[in-house]
Amino acid sequence: QVQLVESGGGLVQAGGSLRLSCAASGLSFNWWTMGWFRQAPGKEREFVAADTWNHGNPAYADSVKGRFTISRDNGANTVYVQMNSLRSEDTAIYYCAATRNIVRVNITAPYEHWGQGTQVTVSS
Repeated sequence: QVQLVESGGGLVQAGGSLRLSCAASGLSFNWWTMGWFRQAPGKEREFVAADTWNHGNPAYADSVKGRFTISRDNGANTVYVQMNSLRSEDTAIYYCAATRNIVRVNITAPYEHWGQGTQVTVSS
């Protein structure tokens, strides 16, 4: 049974930083593309970042480029997103997800497995 468990969310002031983690189990982590998505109240789930299993360049949403960095530790079956210079508009529930795709990783459809999410709140 595949499980993705996010952690690291919380309340932070604008301009601050957080690092989210997602621990995966029940899958061969090395062979899965890992993505981060977020969903704010009343909005659709949107892409944040993805790291493909074939070691391609990470993909980022334009809104987070230069502020967020995705990384993974295959030995620990964990994917991270370092979030710097946080803004109030980054407030959302953040989800990690897994797909075997290496293309079209910026949309939700290809992702087979999802975590339960972790809340990030940025106060202005």
